[in-house]
Amino acid sequence: MDSTEEPTTPFGTFTAETNKLQRRYQALLDQSTPHVLYRWVGTAALLLVFFLRVFVAQGWYIVAYALGIYLLNLFLAFLQPKFDPSNDALDTEMEDGSVGTLPTRQDEEFRPFIRRLPEFKFWHAATRAISIAFVCCWFEVFNVPVFWPVLLMYWLMLFILTMRKQIQHMIKYRYVPFTFGKARYNKNSS
Repeated sequence: MDSTEEPTTPFGTFTAETNKLQRRYQALLDQSTPHVLYRWVGTAALLLVFFLRVFVAQGWYIVAYALGIYLLNLFLAFLQPKFDPSNDALDTEMEDGSVGTLPTRQDEEFRPFIRRLPEFKFWHAATRAISIAFVCCWFEVFNVPVFWPVLLMYWLMLFILTMRKQIQHMIKYRYVPFTFGKARYNKNSS
């Protein structure tokens, strides 16, 4: 006799197969974790294929716009710290009347830069979104007729307005957020 019982109901069979596919998918994700460059090159290639599909088909601009908004949101979360010192300063000011600041001496607490959205989760969510958008651009129901230059200008305005603070910070401190490890600052600036 086998120690594993086979599911006898259709729902049991479906659940067993679903669990098996989820384990395979998780194993593939686990194997891809150390290959940062290859993962992002694959995602960029998928994004290029999606844009080629939209360009050749001359449609599905609303899908591309929705994807752009979602990717912008992910990117913003990737650039922001998990623990924002400016929020801590507001909390401290409310409690004891003093304004909180960043550590300036060696004996003060050091808080390393921890992203609100880690790189792997950023990559995974972006790749999933691009894949879903690519599938959507093959169905006519998602081909809503819109004037694409308006969407493009609106997206650019959203990008500039939401990224203004991050861009100013990167320019002022020569911050390079794309090391996919620790955030790096130029030591000559301050």
